[in-house]
This record gives sequence, structure tokens and C-alpha cells, in this order.
Amino acid sequence: MIVYTVGTFDLLHVGHLALLKYCASLGNTVAVGIASDEVVKLYKPNIPVIPLEQRIEMLQALRCVNIVLPYHELDYLSVCQKVKADIFVIGEDWGRKPHNQDVENYFNVQGKRVVQIKYNPRTSSTKIKQNVIAQFQRDKHMAQEIE
Repeated sequence: MIVYTVGTFDLLHVGHLALLKYCASLGNTVAVGIASDEVVKLYKPNIPVIPLEQRIEMLQALRCVNIVLPYHELDYLSVCQKVKADIFVIGEDWGRKPHNQDVENYFNVQGKRVVQIKYNPRTSSTKIKQNVIAQFQRDKHMAQEIE
């Protein structure tokens, strides 16, 4: 069974690892689609902190990941078909956007599965970034007080 999931995978953290290990528990091959900066701009306010090539390299280093494919368009269906995915794992914020519906329709017609998982609010790249900024600002403020 080939399991496919997608994401930005910026600031790789334990939530990402939990997702990828879960994918590995569903099949024998885990294929990961990783969003290019151009794609991320379509649905997030900022581009990733970690460059695409480095995010790819980090995912390739994980034992639970077999295939890493960057995608440069918001089209999940073509990669699902390319890797011959049996299961597509996606987060709870999947929604009912047209490019998502295409994937769901394809999987339903093919008798394959789309699995939605809940996010853990403790493991968010956005939260990590906010914490880093807050810590930087505290440290900067303390340094100014010392001077």
C-alpha cells in the first residue's frame, strides 16, 4: 500500500513526525508531497523559513519516508496518480476546495481512502515561529535594559 500526504514541513517538529509515522503505519511506502514556496504563498501569509531544498533533505533523512516530491502547483491529484497512492492522508483543515474535491472524487471512484487526521495544537510551525519571535523580543528587551 502506498500512502501519500502533503505539507509544507517548515521547521520540522514532532507533529510532523507523528503524521509521517502514522502514514507509515497505514502502508509499506510513504510518499510525501512538499509544497514549494510558490504554492505556500497561495494559502499562507508567509513563505517557509527553511528553503525547499533543505525541507526535502530533512524529509528524505527520515526512516519512515520513502519518497519526497516537491509540488509547484496546488494540484494534489496528479501526484496521487503519479505515485499510485492507495491512501491519501490529510489534515483536518482539508476543506471543500475544488482541488481537494478532485482528489476525494478520484479516491472514491477508485475505491481508495482519504484519511483526515486532527492537528495537535502544541505542534504547529506557526506557534514555534511565534515563540521564537517572542523569545527574541524578550532577549532584545533584556539586553537593552542591561546596557
